[in-house]
Amino acid sequence: MWVVKIGGSVARDPELLPLWLELLAEHGGGRVIVVPGGGAFADEVRAAQRSWGFDDRVAHNMAVLAMAQTAMLMQGLNPALQPALNEHQIRQTLRRLRPALWVPLELLRQTPDELTNWDVTSDSLAVWLAKRLNAERLIVVKSCEVPDEWQPDWPALADAGVIDRGFAGFACDAPFPIGLINKAELERMRSLLIEPAQAMQQ
Repeated sequence: MWVVKIGGSVARDPELLPLWLELLAEHGGGRVIVVPGGGAFADEVRAAQRSWGFDDRVAHNMAVLAMAQTAMLMQGLNPALQPALNEHQIRQTLRRLRPALWVPLELLRQTPDELTNWDVTSDSLAVWLAKRLNAERLIVVKSCEVPDEWQPDWPALADAGVIDRGFAGFACDAPFPIGLINKAELERMRSLLIEPAQAMQQ
């Protein structure tokens, strides 16, 4: 079971987003869970919070809805991706040999907790989900330049703005490899899906 996070910036790319979704739908049946970023929808949440000054719990809930909107966009582009609201639905989808698309409405909160702040965005939530599912690995697809190695220096990448501030805390005890892939590396991802053990050694 793999978790693949498609960054919100990738979701803005009209050329590459459909190719990524096609790749994951074609080779991810029964083992891939797609985590959507918030993309432009989350940017609107940030702008609204600056204008209206509501608290981070409200912003968190709005950002969760932004991720859900991106998920619906992805499913609209590729109906082979099966929306799943929670862990049970994700596992059911994989048992049916379909690729799962996480719609994270279970993360809506009535009271603040460790997830309800801007240090924790969809990057950290992908780690959170992967740990709950006992995933084999997590791959985060980014638009920016990323290091090639698995388990790179997460705090340094957070300082550089590549991942969010909460990522390192969630990733530090993850019992699975975590890697970043640039959105242009479709063939590398294809190799990982087809020959995972061999590709990780390259």
